[in-house]
Amino acid sequence: MRSAILFAIPLALFCAGSSAAQQPGENPEPSTPSQSAPSAEAPITPRATAELRADVLMARKEYADAANAYVQILNSEPKNAEIANKIGIAYQQLGELNKSERYYKKSIKADKSFASPLNNLGTVEYEKKHFGKSISLYQKALGLRTDMATVYSNLGYAYFGNKEYPQAMDAFGKALALDPAIFDRKGSGGTIVQQRTTTDPGLFYFFVAKSFALAGDVEHAAHYLKLARDDGYKDFLNAETDPAFAKVIKDPRVREVLQKPPAYSDEARKSNPN
Repeated sequence: MRSAILFAIPLALFCAGSSAAQQPGENPEPSTPSQSAPSAEAPITPRATAELRADVLMARKEYADAANAYVQILNSEPKNAEIANKIGIAYQQLGELNKSERYYKKSIKADKSFASPLNNLGTVEYEKKHFGKSISLYQKALGLRTDMATVYSNLGYAYFGNKEYPQAMDAFGKALALDPAIFDRKGSGGTIVQQRTTTDPGLFYFFVAKSFALAGDVEHAAHYLKLARDDGYKDFLNAETDPAFAKVIKDPRVREVLQKPPAYSDEARKSNPN
């Protein structure tokens, strides 16, 4: 089953033309002169209108039409890294990973200082279960910018998929330090893709609970520990002795999770997976 990628373009992106949407804990990447949005006083040009139309199509999830609209712009501006990156996102949403990969590589070639397409190409490799390749791409993106919580989160997912659990914990911790709401977000914004699917959700939730516990966030630690328990992770009681939970283990919210049985047995989950 193909991994799900979450993506959304908020209203702020429409108002900003081709500028990237800003995530909490992340600074927007600077645009090149050819990508700069028109000032409030300047008239809206046909070029700006064309990109705005494509952005609206993306927001409406009309990805094929959005891709075609962006491609028309790229035909006139073949070195526009941001437009090539947006085309890659549109094709990724359509599940056309080969096309998506091709446009991300175009974006990287056009602007080697643009971190987003490196991250996004990493999510394509993740979907293909090429975890080592995705880790390398996320690390390259972070070599350009160290303030992107989404990239650290994606790196954690890739390490987790590669069963490199200490490295995954470290990456998740850095993501949380930049954006405490990183795991609560329902979608990605602007020009960056956030990976939100794993092959072992129960174990994954337990690791996220550990990350929150280390940060002293009791509410989220208890929430993700409950998700691990209810998803059938059999070793969720290891939280009792795991040093990562030391700061939160006595809190009533954590105690309640540990003292109750899972919401579903394995048999019930098989018969009612939703």
